[in-house]
Amino acid sequence: MNKIAFSSYDDFIARWKVSVPPDFNFAFDVVDRIAAEEPHRPAMVHVDDANRRLDLDIRYFSRESSRLAAGLAAHGLRKGDRVMLILYRRVAFWTAVLALHKLGAVAIPSPAMLTEKDIEYRLKMADVRGVIADESVLRLVDAARAASPECRVAVSIGTSAKQPGWVDFEQVCREGDAGAARLEKTSGGSDPLFIFFSSGTTGAPKMILHDHTYALAHLTTALYWQDLRPGDLHLTIADTGWAKAAWGKLYGQWMAGAAVFVYDFRGRFNATHMLQLMADHKVTTFCAPPTVYRLMLMHHDLHKFDLSALRHCTSAGELLNRDIFDGWKSATGISLYEGYGQTETTLQLATFPFMPLKPGSIGKPCPGWDVVLLDEDGREVAPHQEGEICIRLNGKHPLGLFNGYLADADMTARVMRNGLYRTGDKAHRDEDGYHWFLGRNDDLIKSSGYRIGPFEVESALLTHPAVAETAVTGVPDPVRGQIVKATVVLKPGFSPSEKMIHELQDHVKSITASYKYPRIVEFAAELPKTISGKIRRAEIRNRDRARHADNAPTP
Repeated sequence: MNKIAFSSYDDFIARWKVSVPPDFNFAFDVVDRIAAEEPHRPAMVHVDDANRRLDLDIRYFSRESSRLAAGLAAHGLRKGDRVMLILYRRVAFWTAVLALHKLGAVAIPSPAMLTEKDIEYRLKMADVRGVIADESVLRLVDAARAASPECRVAVSIGTSAKQPGWVDFEQVCREGDAGAARLEKTSGGSDPLFIFFSSGTTGAPKMILHDHTYALAHLTTALYWQDLRPGDLHLTIADTGWAKAAWGKLYGQWMAGAAVFVYDFRGRFNATHMLQLMADHKVTTFCAPPTVYRLMLMHHDLHKFDLSALRHCTSAGELLNRDIFDGWKSATGISLYEGYGQTETTLQLATFPFMPLKPGSIGKPCPGWDVVLLDEDGREVAPHQEGEICIRLNGKHPLGLFNGYLADADMTARVMRNGLYRTGDKAHRDEDGYHWFLGRNDDLIKSSGYRIGPFEVESALLTHPAVAETAVTGVPDPVRGQIVKATVVLKPGFSPSEKMIHELQDHVKSITASYKYPRIVEFAAELPKTISGKIRRAEIRNRDRARHADNAPTP
């Protein structure tokens, strides 16, 4: 895809549009086409947990996905069947996703951290017919499959001894004839492509359905937010079990002519090792949640790493505090460009390279997304007033918007009503049209009639020299409804004390409105995080709700 140069945001909105070919199927229409024209185009640099590097071209993924698709078909999988993938960041994940696209089956990416109960829930809810899994989770899957006999195909990958009831991944690939004619396109367009399970922070996880056009919607993300060019090597920090992998590790990057850098680490994220890998393998563009940037800045002199190949960086998933923006800019000379979207969507709002930067802002609407901020009565709010981020549909379906929540028509109707898609996220807009994220409806703290965004309190705390990390949440209170609580990780050399608590509280009062200060300060050795380094505020919230249940106001 040729990249268009835009002189401004207005020029971008006026001229950029993604055309959707009839029955679009990424595996056939992008991967196979590129492989036929440029078979040796670099597609992936893969580094495993033993630091072994593997370079793969686009021809590899075209060929191996066709073999796997044919092999899966020989084992009985058909168009429309739903297949769970638990593969960490193995190369097999990319091969399997493309094979399912070609087969017309529906991929269900899943993180390897799932419990037996989690897997059993997903198998039943999604009526899963097949599983392709890493050797480390086979026993968990077997236990979960006992209650789902309709899950009839089980494919394992790894070096361990074969498990009864499982067929080896390489064997399935060998059963697919590599020399056979190209598979016929069996699905595309509005046919189902992915089912993502939500995080389940407000009840049981929901099934989010996307069709084949979802892949094409990531072109805007890659070309203009991530600013990719042919020959780039792009790294997005994301586990393949989450939708962020689709944002930064597959679709848009290959359409933009870039290769993806994949580090298949197991266990905890190691910022030092990641920085060294970025230097050693000459990563050119990088995307991560703010927490990852903070970890890289906290204990490291970035000048010790040769990041000279790096030229563009983006951030999403959480609010970007000003200290992270300034620290990364000072250390690397590179600004951070923020973006906003959801599992239910692709990129909705972003700051692009041709726009003036406003650190901390999630930017302006992407082409095709008619964003409006509405109050609780459905009225558009004035600049600097809090509102829910909503998408005006105008009888259309924006490219990248999900098709609905499977098996939950009521929930779909709640978020898609009156010609709107309601995100459940809060923001305000300034006089220049830039948006500033406040948090989920559930994240906002309602205390004594005030509505307090956790991120503004966190930003204030992070300017204190003792604070390394913090997460701000609301705790039930019988008088105020909720009170502000800060969970704080201190920097080396500072110790928890009553004096430190008062110092932090006074510091927040000196920076922002006094009613926002944390009435509870709790010190922790670390904050709960996802495998990709994103702070899990919901875990803190849920723990505190149980701990302070007796303080909840009476209905």
